Amino acid sequence: MAPSQIAHPDGRVDLRDTASLRGSRFFNSELAPVPVEKRTWTTYNYFALWMGMAHNIPSYALASSLIALGMNWLQALITITLGNLIVLIPMLLNSHAGTKYGIPFPVFARAFYGIRGANLAALLRAFIACGWFGIQTWVGGEAIYILVGKLAGNGWRQATEVGGQPWTLWLSFGVFWVAQMLIIWRGMEAVRRFENWTAPLVSVGFLILLAYVLIKAGGPGPILAEPAKLGWGAGFWKVFAPSLMAMIAFWSTLSLNMPDFTRFGGSQAKQVRGQLLGLPTTMTFIAVVAILTTSGGQLLYGEAIWDPARLADRFTSPALVVVALIALVLATISANLAANVVSPSYDFSNAFPKRITFAVGGLLTGIIGIAIQPWKLYSDPNIYIFAWLGFYGGILGAVAGVLVAGYWVRRRRTLDLAGLYTERGRYWFRAGWSWQAVLATLVGAVLAVGGAYTAPGSDGPFPADGFIPFLKPFYDYSWVAGLAGGFVVYLVLTLPGRAGREREEIREQPDQGRLGAAAVDG
Repeated sequence: MAPSQIAHPDGRVDLRDTASLRGSRFFNSELAPVPVEKRTWTTYNYFALWMGMAHNIPSYALASSLIALGMNWLQALITITLGNLIVLIPMLLNSHAGTKYGIPFPVFARAFYGIRGANLAALLRAFIACGWFGIQTWVGGEAIYILVGKLAGNGWRQATEVGGQPWTLWLSFGVFWVAQMLIIWRGMEAVRRFENWTAPLVSVGFLILLAYVLIKAGGPGPILAEPAKLGWGAGFWKVFAPSLMAMIAFWSTLSLNMPDFTRFGGSQAKQVRGQLLGLPTTMTFIAVVAILTTSGGQLLYGEAIWDPARLADRFTSPALVVVALIALVLATISANLAANVVSPSYDFSNAFPKRITFAVGGLLTGIIGIAIQPWKLYSDPNIYIFAWLGFYGGILGAVAGVLVAGYWVRRRRTLDLAGLYTERGRYWFRAGWSWQAVLATLVGAVLAVGGAYTAPGSDGPFPADGFIPFLKPFYDYSWVAGLAGGFVVYLVLTLPGRAGREREEIREQPDQGRLGAAAVDG
């Protein structure tokens, strides 16, 4: 008989006993619902998580690259702030299920894609996370390379090249990779502890960069007075739309897999408050720092240096460079572990629950992250924003559309916990797959990225007229097109479905003592 599903006073749901599920090949201890008594993350934990994820070199580079593309400080700040507020909406919508049921993203996806089909959504997310892991590891290794070069002298910088880079840069990359693997091998609790103690420190390096540039530039006045190269006419709007989609795409991965973190939430109110306080504030802070620092560097050095490690290398004080880069290294480790290792670890474990643990999934992430050759993705702001971020953001937008439509409209926020792990159960659909969810994802993805193109005069992997020319206009709005396409098509395809009847069949037994009324929070 299936375990009883227990509804606690604060709205969170638990299983009374998981013993009967342990024989399922779709179950392991890391994918199992987190028991309510172990869902202990507070508002601060989520705020610290976002501070750790947002304050890193690629976040800085995302903002500074807009300056490199011709925006002024105000245009860049508007673009970034708007993008963060938009992506927060699906993020909070998908976070709800993690807190209510204690389940990670790939298990949540089973309710709509099927127990087997969820691997499609999970592995799409996982491979993109591997790419991000590689990018973060490359820039962290680059910071170590510059840091050691300041201390060891020119011999370190002028080492023999291997594969187009000094072997000492490859060594720094490897050291940074190993350091992260050692933390993730110790499990999710080690990640949480690392996030908590590094969160207050990660801003130091960026503030040092900003202070130095402001002093050298004579204060913020000259920086803020810099005119926009693009103006406010057609030139700006041509860059604005794909840049906005890139800002959204930057966190579109987390908009899917936040249940990986909110499954530990002490209440819905705590995770919502933590994220509302965390994402907009921390990303706005790093954006302001990056915009002012890059604009100031442009005044001082005659070029927009969008990589903060390379900008720090221009400083004349070795002590200042060392302190700044140590802080940047800590920031990048913190962000990489939370944003790019936790999710694929769960995703790979979901594909092979009996063979891949959380730690082994993290190791796979690290290996694939190297194979993707992140040094190429990060080499040019046009590739970084328009190719990498724009393309995958559109695909993940389609997945987000299916999840939001399924959970909030079709299932009305009600899931059968035991059914998510049961072969040939409620979420088995056809051979473990929901063809409606797969088709909706495919349609949404084609709408989003079918017209992917490379802008004239830029290097990129796409044809100038787009893969499918008549879809080219949609690519500038790739994430929105993917989200809307996946959402609408899934609802249309499931109109004759059984979602309403299934909701009535799920009975949540009231809790009888483990948590009392004191547990209720908002």
